[in-house]
Amino acid sequence: MPKTLINHALSSIKSASRVFVHGCGSSPKYLSRLLTNRASELKRVELISALSIDNTFMDPKLKDSFFFNSLFASPFHRPAIANGTASYIPIFLSEMPRLFDENILPLDAALIQVSPPDRHGYCSLGISVEITRAALRNAKKIFAQINRCVPRVHGDTFVHINDIDAYVEYDEPLVELDSSSEITDVERQIGQRVAELIEDGSTLSVQMGIGTVPDCVLKSLEDHKDLSIASEMISDGIVSLIQKGVVTNRYKKFHPGRTTATFIMGTRKLYDFVDDNPNVLLIDVGITNDPAQIRNNPKMCSINSALEIDLTGQVCAESLGTAHYSGVGGQIDFMRGAALSPQGKPILVLPSQTTKGISRIVNTLKEGASVTTTRAHVHYVVTEYGVANLFGKNCQQRAKALINIAHPNHREALERAAFQRFKNIY
Repeated sequence: MPKTLINHALSSIKSASRVFVHGCGSSPKYLSRLLTNRASELKRVELISALSIDNTFMDPKLKDSFFFNSLFASPFHRPAIANGTASYIPIFLSEMPRLFDENILPLDAALIQVSPPDRHGYCSLGISVEITRAALRNAKKIFAQINRCVPRVHGDTFVHINDIDAYVEYDEPLVELDSSSEITDVERQIGQRVAELIEDGSTLSVQMGIGTVPDCVLKSLEDHKDLSIASEMISDGIVSLIQKGVVTNRYKKFHPGRTTATFIMGTRKLYDFVDDNPNVLLIDVGITNDPAQIRNNPKMCSINSALEIDLTGQVCAESLGTAHYSGVGGQIDFMRGAALSPQGKPILVLPSQTTKGISRIVNTLKEGASVTTTRAHVHYVVTEYGVANLFGKNCQQRAKALINIAHPNHREALERAAFQRFKNIY
């Protein structure tokens, strides 16, 4: 076992160091708190994370000591990005490992959270691999929080205790995201429409985060047969499909017979299900999200979400106008991979309007909005009012198809805007 003098080890992190912080539900919160205890000694330590569900470094009092450079912003980082005390690096999730492997962002240290070592000395990265493997390959020092609440997940997760420079043993619950709120008719209808697009024997990637919409999509698939999961993320809804035999992973080409992803996020029920489960593998994101890998799966169906879409099919999924919201993530990775798959379907899902009654289908994206997915990438668009297949359609035809699935309250205004923009819609 390595030295346990973690506070002494953390003193190697100096001002202007660049530090990777394990992301998603694996955020090493106690280890992060130990580092913030040295805030008065530090200036502008740059923190890098794929998706940090932890607000430890977001205290305004720490703004001069730590600067968070997020690769995918969580709700904790949005205010800091808005006021300039944090920032965002636009990048495809599949390309994130290159930042470390090609020394574009050299790492002085990596803070990770792992399970206790097994009898061979191997710890597991638990529920989140994403870009952590690349960080471990390249960081000068590796510091770990060993937490008995971390499940032992199979795949590219194992780190030998001898490869950790220093550790601290501290048990605390993992971040849980529970979507068990009341399901609306809109969400139920969207789930049913998506399910109708998916054929038996399809391979699925559900890239919609946590919430009632992705849960409705998954629940609507319970009468399907021989589905496979080759995803970026696994949530609670997958468990039921596996237990009921809907997901067999029979026809997928990527690790056939196994459910694959790069991170897991949900409740303790999900974390217990994947614990030491050899049928669930977490893989480096540079592999899971590689479109060349994704396209090999037959009938690959990628299900992604959007904040708004314009009448030509341009998709914004990461900002509200100029206000940063999330990130590019793996949307393009899977949309493109599914489009190239034999009988594949890239599917984009969004409610027709916001909870405030604002249309999500718009003439043009908001000023300053980020185009996450180009109109050339978009095929199927689903709202509670129907499905629009934009592939092969010209701009006028796209506008008409999207207006047909917009909320009825907004269709007349959209038709007027479309006529002014395109002169005719046929």
